[in-house]
Amino acid sequence: MRGLLLWPLVLGLGLVGDAQTPSVYDESDSTGAGSGRTPPTQPHPRGFPGQPCPNDSSSLQLPDSSRALLLGWVPTRLVPALYGLVLVVGLPANGLALWVLATRVPRLPSTMLLVNLAAADLLLALVLPPRLAYHLHGQRWPFGEAACRAATAALYGHMYGSVLLLAAISLDRYLALVHPLRARTLRGHRLAAGLCLAAWLSAAALALPLTLQRQTFQLAGSDRVLCHDALPLGAQASYWRPAFTCLALLGCFLPLLAMLLCYGATLRALAAGGRRYGHALRLTSLVLASALAFFAPSNVLLLLHYSNPSPGAWGDLYAAYVPSLALSTLNSCVDPFLYYYVSAEFRDKVRTGLFRRPPGATTASKASGEPGGPGTATRSSSLL
Repeated sequence: MRGLLLWPLVLGLGLVGDAQTPSVYDESDSTGAGSGRTPPTQPHPRGFPGQPCPNDSSSLQLPDSSRALLLGWVPTRLVPALYGLVLVVGLPANGLALWVLATRVPRLPSTMLLVNLAAADLLLALVLPPRLAYHLHGQRWPFGEAACRAATAALYGHMYGSVLLLAAISLDRYLALVHPLRARTLRGHRLAAGLCLAAWLSAAALALPLTLQRQTFQLAGSDRVLCHDALPLGAQASYWRPAFTCLALLGCFLPLLAMLLCYGATLRALAAGGRRYGHALRLTSLVLASALAFFAPSNVLLLLHYSNPSPGAWGDLYAAYVPSLALSTLNSCVDPFLYYYVSAEFRDKVRTGLFRRPPGATTASKASGEPGGPGTATRSSSLL
């Protein structure tokens, strides 16, 4: 809901600042029929903002440098390879984890959070095939404008929904480990349901602006229809800058800050417990490091891309953002192994469900659970 409240304010600031944003295009260059090159003294665009063609608002002209980056091997080979890895690994891993969590794990408050995380990561993998086909076909979007808007909003919505749910899980772990007595009253189904609902509603509110503006444009001089990869220069400053600023700040950096605070306190509590919690200490550190490594770089690039830098400061920064966004989706492949399959007890439930084997011993799993007390060991074995 905070995204809904701050969106008009940030949008208003973006509209005010737009009047002072100089165009990176020279007037004669934007209408020239030949090269589309920027003069030597002209700064490169900040990303891939396009100049509408005269008498054709559905086509965009890009400088030669931007065209080369847009159609190079990174967007057409590396990016689809990363998305394909998410499908090959993340789809079955999260699907199986969701089935086990929903059918074979006690319905504890922590289970509710993990079920929602698995669902968000699974949905993220399910919305990638259209973008995968788009990149494999040399940046050609064949599905129409409505599908482009839906695919863009779904990609960002489910990815940032995962980040918000990771922050909710970190709060749940913090209460269980740092305040075990207070957690008996606070850490219930009502809090877990409220955190999940807040994460989904916030992600939907932050992704909603991505469905309200046109995003498919034909690349001038080619048969390629681009989906979100080239947008009109005016819309970049007046609409997309505030939209993605809200998305990065509220959907990524605020949850990452919450994770830093919660897991920082959790790590201190585990370190004070001595060597017996060494495994939980290492795993919690890995959970925090993976979230920072996967999500921080792409969102830093996103903010820089829309920060209206001084002329020539960042160049074609969007070319670096596209693969970093694809790398961010790999977090959905890592989550199942950090939160579920790391537990011997959870793996035993998977084997029991798949092969109908009798459940094995779970002593090792319980030993790596929460240090909040004997009664909480099995509750956290799928996370710590």
